[in-house]
Amino acid sequence: MVIKNERELEQIVSRILRAAGADDQNVDIVAHHLVQSNLCGVDTHGIIHIPLYVREIQDGQILPKARPSIVKESDVSALVRGNWTFGHCAARYAAEVAIEKARAQTMAIVSLVECHHIGRLGYYGEMAAGQGMIALVFGGGYSREAPRAAPFGGRGRNLDTNPIAMAFANPEEDAGAPVMLDFATTALSGVKVQNAQRRGEKLPHGSILDKDGNPSREPDDYYNGGSFVAFGGHKGYAMMMAAEYLGRIFSGADTFADPRHGNMLFRHQGITMIVFKADLFQPMSAYAAGTDAMAKQTRAIPPAPGFDRVMVPGDPEARTREIRQRDGIPIADDVWSSVAKTAKELGVEIG
Repeated sequence: MVIKNERELEQIVSRILRAAGADDQNVDIVAHHLVQSNLCGVDTHGIIHIPLYVREIQDGQILPKARPSIVKESDVSALVRGNWTFGHCAARYAAEVAIEKARAQTMAIVSLVECHHIGRLGYYGEMAAGQGMIALVFGGGYSREAPRAAPFGGRGRNLDTNPIAMAFANPEEDAGAPVMLDFATTALSGVKVQNAQRRGEKLPHGSILDKDGNPSREPDDYYNGGSFVAFGGHKGYAMMMAAEYLGRIFSGADTFADPRHGNMLFRHQGITMIVFKADLFQPMSAYAAGTDAMAKQTRAIPPAPGFDRVMVPGDPEARTREIRQRDGIPIADDVWSSVAKTAKELGVEIG
């Protein structure tokens, strides 16, 4: 296990991305996003992706100096194209557009197309929540060329991880981080299956199906024609479908697919963000009192056997962020080795 503090790790990521051809503006955005993901414990969306991003830059799948732009807009909406820059840069811009429009018009909906992996969806929800707003974020389109998930009751691939995030403004000074949820609609993210295979570990029950549609805990079964499954059975599957409709279909992402960029997973990606003021129907003080009371009431419930406390969505990330800011960010040896190898290939010394 390697331990790095937040500032040190961000500097390392910046040097690697800059050596790969990214400019300072994009480097700052991506490095911050990746390290913040690790900082809050979402390691599946942190620096583990650096080798992939570097390969995608080298292959022309990511244009590391490109900037996002608006295709069309109204007072309450916008369609943003990432122009195949880093997904983090495009998604941050889309979130900023949505927040500004919601600030002016009370609510806004923004869709994003033409971009690579956008990282942790909760990051963009937190941006809005920090501005006194509520945000819903949906991603779809990953299954268009290379599906990985089976529909409920099926044994063939047709869908994908289709992530969803929601974040709720938390104006009370002592309330902590915003209430925030962020998850793939599959039982596991793709990175966790990759990690389990590389480390020779078994998957949790209910994670994947083998090629015949039988439940399996063996990562190899997924790579031998198996599939991801939705979390929560038919309910998670319905959420997965909703994310596909709101992400890819609603945004018109297929129209912007380009065989030269984005690779098979992100070429048809569509992201939709819905942002609105938390005080739309009542004073912020009333909204704040309600959210604060609900969170405190929930946390006050006695824990069940095997748990040390009851948390609301967003608490695990906030708790981990506090610990890692104090003690440093732990990085698994295999992840660090992969990042170090990429750095060495680019002539970057990371220590």
